[in-house]
Parts: sequence; C-alpha cells; structure tokens
Amino acid sequence: MEWIFVTLASMFAGFVDAVVGGGGLILVPALFGAFPSAPPATLLGTNKSAGVWGTLISARQYAKRVDMRWAAIAPAAGAGFVASLLGAWAVTVVDPSMLRKALPIILIAVLAYTLYKKQLGQTHAPRYSGRAEAWVACAIGATIGFYDGFFGPGTGSFFVFLMVRWLGYDFLNASASAKILNIATNVAALILFTAKGHVWWHFAIPLAVANILGSMLGTWMALKKGSGFVRGMFIVVVAALILKTGYDAFLR
Repeated sequence: MEWIFVTLASMFAGFVDAVVGGGGLILVPALFGAFPSAPPATLLGTNKSAGVWGTLISARQYAKRVDMRWAAIAPAAGAGFVASLLGAWAVTVVDPSMLRKALPIILIAVLAYTLYKKQLGQTHAPRYSGRAEAWVACAIGATIGFYDGFFGPGTGSFFVFLMVRWLGYDFLNASASAKILNIATNVAALILFTAKGHVWWHFAIPLAVANILGSMLGTWMALKKGSGFVRGMFIVVVAALILKTGYDAFLR
C-alpha cells in the first residue's frame, strides 16, 4: 500500500517541481511518512533518484520552447555540481541546525519581496551578457548548489528567485534555466547517496516513472500559461516551504 501512496506523491512532486521547483517538499515527507523506520539518508537518496529524471525530462521540454542562455547556464551547472559535492561533504562535519532555524526567515523575506514587487519576473530582460552573465550565473549555481548538498529544502525555488532577481529573467525562463542547474546538483547528491548504498532502487524506478509523468504535465502547463502562472505557483510553493521549514525548526 505504501508504494501506491509514494508513487502518487512522486507524480504530484514532479508536477510542482517542473513548474517552479520544490518537489522535495511533497515527496520527501511522503517517504518519511510511509517508511518512518527507514534510514533518513536512504529516503533522501531515493527521493533524488526519482526527482532527477523528472527534472531531466522537464529541462528537455523547456529547451525546445524556451531560448536557453547556454553560455551562462552550462558553466553555472558545472559550478553547482562541484558546490553540491562540497556541501554534501560539509554536512558530514558541520551541524546545519543554525541554517534550519534561519531558513524560514530567509523564505519569508523572499516571499515578501516577490509580493511587494508585483512586476518582478513578468518581463524577460536579461541584465547581463557574455562573461558577466556567466559569472553571475556561476555565483548562483555555486551558492545554491552548496546549499543543496548541505541542506536542500527549496533549492529549485531559490534558483528561480535569484535568476529573476539577479539575472533579470522572467519566471518562465528562470524556471527553465533552474532545471539545468538542479539536474547538476541532484546528480552530484545522487552519486554520493549511491556510493554509500542509500538508494532503494526497487522503489526508485516506479517513483521515477511517476515523477516523469507529473513533470511532463507541469512543464506543459507552465509553457501554455506563461510567467504569470509560474509566479503564482512560486508564491504558493514558497509559502508552503515557510510553513514546513518553520514547523521543523521551531515546533518539532
């Protein structure tokens, strides 16, 4: 019965993640609820093994319809991959409890800024070009990539927000570009989880299929409805992240 529950959760997670990121907000709690006695690392590794495929398919769909700025996004993905590995190593030697308490406050600031700037991300007007854009994109990839390896919740949403705020992308282009960076950081984490034996492959395969189906639907919706729809989903996901991370940090 548990596999049906987590498979449906994986499909919904794929949908949300394809639009604006944050699929882990759905699938990770579902895995922990279905298998409360399982090692946390195994559940996190299984989540990554499913989510990376949905993100890959979503990125492929976006790339066909969105003018991706590969000269900036490709090196940023490389920076994110390396930083995610460093973050995963850092969490083995540094206690992330302080970040756990700071995260809800950071997310509240992100949400408040997005709500205040009503035109934020509505128009695609890149602020940089050439090397300058690549350097800024790499800074985003490295910063959030390290965070993804070290802690993780809301990685996709942080990628989207910073690309909108720092690079001047609209929400649709930011979401499309964030998928490429998220693939890199997820693969880095998955390599470590696999090396440590923390992936349930018998669950990973059906979860991946469900995640891909949800991802395809989410990408189709985002491309059809545009930046306004993605912005709305971004606000909903960040609000949910505030509630979830706030509960984990202060009430649990």
